[in-house]
Amino acid sequence: MKPSVKANLAAFRHDARLYLTLGIANWSVFVDHIPNNVVNLLTLRNFGFSGAADLFVFVVGYGVAIIHGRMTLERGYVVAATRIFRRVWRLYAAYVVLFVIYIDTIAYVASQSMAPELIQEYNISGILEHPLRILIQGLLLQEEPLNLDLLQLMIPLMAFFPFALWGLLRRPNLTLAMSVALYFAARWFGWNFHVYPDQEWTFNPFCWQMLMVLGGWFAVTGAPGRALHGTSWLRIVAGVYLILAMAITLMRHSPALSAYLPDVLLNGIAPTDKENLAPYRVIHFLALAFLATYFIPADHPGLTWRPLQAVITCGEEWLAVFCVAVFLSLAGHIILITGANLVVMQIAVSIIGFAAMTAVAYYIAWSKRQDLPAALRQQA
Repeated sequence: MKPSVKANLAAFRHDARLYLTLGIANWSVFVDHIPNNVVNLLTLRNFGFSGAADLFVFVVGYGVAIIHGRMTLERGYVVAATRIFRRVWRLYAAYVVLFVIYIDTIAYVASQSMAPELIQEYNISGILEHPLRILIQGLLLQEEPLNLDLLQLMIPLMAFFPFALWGLLRRPNLTLAMSVALYFAARWFGWNFHVYPDQEWTFNPFCWQMLMVLGGWFAVTGAPGRALHGTSWLRIVAGVYLILAMAITLMRHSPALSAYLPDVLLNGIAPTDKENLAPYRVIHFLALAFLATYFIPADHPGLTWRPLQAVITCGEEWLAVFCVAVFLSLAGHIILITGANLVVMQIAVSIIGFAAMTAVAYYIAWSKRQDLPAALRQQA
């Protein structure tokens, strides 16, 4: 292992910003998945090129590199790699359980004629006629119901990460360069995973792996971020880029304002471009992360603010909270399309969903503490 990497891993201390970011991403995913919801106008995707998915992939890559890099220091690479593969299995198991219950719920609601359009809207056409085919394709990750695409993406990314971690611990710059090369090759040659019968994944793993490796690279190298924070001109450039991205995004949402955008911006920048992770989206996320970490250091007193603890706890239990959020967004959507879709109802559905996600996170955290020895339980 490279000595500088070993020193960075050994010096790492608990960083609440990671869990805060995952919590924000979870809450954003929940409201973003409820169409015609006024609350989702406040999420990141409406103010720039990147969104909650970028937060998830980067921070998970950062966190896995730290946790399993330190495990490599203590117990060796083989143990760390097997623990990552165990996480892959948990992700896959969570996806399968969520997939089965999710499509069954949608099919039941649609068959009862409460909202028959859900079959097409949630990308599970054929579930009533060919349920076994849909189930088998789902187990093979060949189906992609709406709102499960991000969890589906994390399975191959996490399965790939033990190999990326091996390189990051020994040759971090070379490993990042190879990841970037794969990213551009996938965009150039059109590589992607496929969905039955002839579609492609919403998030292209060959492209999104770069963001996860980038998170791992920042984790194991550490120093570049701290050094760049002292560069005032870079902060100005990042700020200008974020303002420009916000202006373009807001103008695109308004037909009247979009007329003032040059064609190169209107046609050259896709509204989301989630599939292949456009370079301008990556730059936007890095600029946002750069300024956020500058203005909110790891020891910022605001991170101990009590209201933020709910979001941080949701980040600590991100997988369970994400699964709950998927169902809550479906329930919220059904409530709004079958009832009075008023602004007050949209806000109420969002607040109740946030509360439910937080309750689940606190329960899981409490349950884990009960399994610890008494001495450790008091410290937790």
